[in-house]
Amino acid sequence: MTHPTEQNEAEAARIEKGRLLFAQECKFVAGAATLTMLPDLPLNEVAFAGRSNVGKSSLINALTNRNTLARTSNTPGRTQQINFFELGGELYLVDLPGHGYAKASKSKIEAWTGLVNTYLRGRPKLRRVCLLIDCRHGLKDVDRDVMKMLDTAAVNYQIILTKSDKSKKSELDKVIEKTEQELSKRPAAHPVVLLTSSAKGTGIEELRAEIASLAE
Repeated sequence: MTHPTEQNEAEAARIEKGRLLFAQECKFVAGAATLTMLPDLPLNEVAFAGRSNVGKSSLINALTNRNTLARTSNTPGRTQQINFFELGGELYLVDLPGHGYAKASKSKIEAWTGLVNTYLRGRPKLRRVCLLIDCRHGLKDVDRDVMKMLDTAAVNYQIILTKSDKSKKSELDKVIEKTEQELSKRPAAHPVVLLTSSAKGTGIEELRAEIASLAE
């Protein structure tokens, strides 16, 4: 049986590993708007997916302590390609175009969707997909479609609830419980649901630690 002190020490070590990784330089290395542009990269990858306007760019910026690494915008669908960022020579963070609503032509949206789905299904170095969900809205059918595809492809994914500063604790508890119940039936889902707020810094340490555990 693990002693509580040992557990605390192990968790502190995980948090510190995450802090050290994200204190290193994070730089843009490649962008892919088409399948032929997808780069062949040597390190493990952690991808960020989610509906348009879920706070993906804000979360990536909060994790890396940079305001402008990933472009933030109030216009859904601004990320129109897959962007690869190298973190400390140990890992790639991958920013995916938002699924669902976007102010673009139908053919363009279909092209992004095909690109993202092909990337998610066939990337050998992809260690985890962080699937971002706005905690005020919970899981939607468009998210479930992505989860179903990842389950089928056996790609590990973790639900990251965003914008937790905009909800009451009772509402957050409800959405966490509901999400965990749904994940228990899904084969590729990571069991731990993380609650985050880019504005307040909630959950950023824990998410850094999770990501650092997937580095080379």
